[in-house]
Amino acid sequence: MKFRVKRMYKVGFGIISMLVVFWFSMGLFVAKGERPLANGKHPYVIVLGAGVKGETPSLILSNRIEAAARYGKQFPDTTFILSGGQGEGEAISEAEAMRRGMIEAGIAENRLLLEDQSTSTMENLTFSKRLLPESETRVSIVTSDFHMYRARKEAEQMNLTTDAIPAETPLSGVLRYGMRERVAIIVKYFQ
Repeated sequence: MKFRVKRMYKVGFGIISMLVVFWFSMGLFVAKGERPLANGKHPYVIVLGAGVKGETPSLILSNRIEAAARYGKQFPDTTFILSGGQGEGEAISEAEAMRRGMIEAGIAENRLLLEDQSTSTMENLTFSKRLLPESETRVSIVTSDFHMYRARKEAEQMNLTTDAIPAETPLSGVLRYGMRERVAIIVKYFQ
């Protein structure tokens, strides 16, 4: 009986150790996505959508809107492409929720372009790219800090040059979204 308990502790410790190593090693990729930070040199900013509850932006989306609006006030010559369709349980599209939030934050409506058909990060970027002038390949991306690496990698595959405007992840979602994103990075880029 004692042997079994000791073995269970060893196995448990081994699993926890592997998870900790996984979390921190993949965290290097997540952190890499946040550099370089945007500095106003790109004329267009793509803001990636996230959930809407009815007509209310989720906390993740609210943080993205806040980061975009803060950047828009700092760099008044930028144009924003607000990207996100309408999913189940959403009374309006994510793009519309962002439009409302940006206007409420003081960003002029003529600086906002809406892409309201996308349902994934790849579609966000693909459909948003269609709204750019044909010769434009430089954009800043607003998304959650945990999501920035993968979003920028996908933009790179579309020949877009990007920099980052990371939105803070709510404390309540750090573990859940962080783990999900780390798994998504492995599935997508390390197959």
